[in-house]
Amino acid sequence: MLCGTATVSDIVKYGRSSSKLPPQMLQFSSDTTPLVVWNMTNRCNLACRHCYICAEDRVYAGELTTGEAKAFIDDLAGMKVPVLLFSGGEPLVRKDLFELGAYAGAKGIRPVISTNGTLITPEIAKRIKETGFQYVGVSLDGNEEVHDYFRGKKGAFAEALTGIRNSLAAGNKTGIRFTINKLNYHTLSNILDIVEKEKIPRFCMYHLVYAGRGKEMAELDTTPEQKRQTIELLIERTLDFHQRGVEVEILTTDNHADGIYILQYFERTQPERVPEVKELLTMHGGCSAGQKMANVDPLGNVHACQFWGHKTLGNVKEKPFSEIWLNTQDEFLLKLREKAGHVEGRCKDCRYKNLCGGCRIRAEAVSGNLWGEDPACYLTDYKE
Repeated sequence: MLCGTATVSDIVKYGRSSSKLPPQMLQFSSDTTPLVVWNMTNRCNLACRHCYICAEDRVYAGELTTGEAKAFIDDLAGMKVPVLLFSGGEPLVRKDLFELGAYAGAKGIRPVISTNGTLITPEIAKRIKETGFQYVGVSLDGNEEVHDYFRGKKGAFAEALTGIRNSLAAGNKTGIRFTINKLNYHTLSNILDIVEKEKIPRFCMYHLVYAGRGKEMAELDTTPEQKRQTIELLIERTLDFHQRGVEVEILTTDNHADGIYILQYFERTQPERVPEVKELLTMHGGCSAGQKMANVDPLGNVHACQFWGHKTLGNVKEKPFSEIWLNTQDEFLLKLREKAGHVEGRCKDCRYKNLCGGCRIRAEAVSGNLWGEDPACYLTDYKE
């Protein structure tokens, strides 16, 4: 959006269909069929401080079996779900990952992986490629010192970087996932330097969502001023990369004020682009939880997104995901899909509420009211 490489005409020519749109444009789909994040196991070889499901390195009872997982994937294929993201815990500790990834691909679903990267040996990287996974997202939390602190293991940074290199060498599209907070926001430039040096094609910055162990870190969320400094830095580095021909996709998630901030940037610098940027943000629609995004946890419980673990909509062992997701009698889901009509406080007063809607989980975690204002909003010019 910032560099004009995702235009309205580009999206419209695909009919805004999630089955036809390139992966980097899926957020502009008009489909109600969600991208599904499946936490396929709660087990992890690390114990990260900001893990939203509090994963540990032990066996967990009740996780979906291979057979149950295939039935789940069959149902997703019937819905024409565009992407199934295999997450954890750490998905690479589950022995049937490659079998299930290949199964999803054969059913017409794009399989992708979210991993801490430490287990990606050259052999594993080759298997990922041969299986047909279309993207590998590896988490880095800052420079070596900061990353190892967050991951609870000395050497985790070096192992993750090696995993990224192995994945890229095997021909996998591989990117970095970076969850920003007060302890690591100063390392953002370091991570972007790594992105350029290692020729990593995708960088995604996640804002902190107060869920799981992340909830305990709410006080470590960056301040509004730090958020503004962060997005200014991302704008600067994105434009610099583009001008120098550095091929990288940069995006942010879990704080849709970012899109509004970029819109305001265009209002100041390139007003002729404002109508198109507004249309792109309208297509995106702000927070997609419960609409374009869904989550299934290791036990088969369905959630509005991966951070809504405390609110269960049903279980795929008992009822197909499609039946749970398309339940038009579920008041919670219906309200999430019409969030602009229910938000309160600053979000209600905001002229951009139809383009954003705030994060309902952060609102609930801080005020107890899921429709309250998003405490992580950093906009100053937002009223009508």
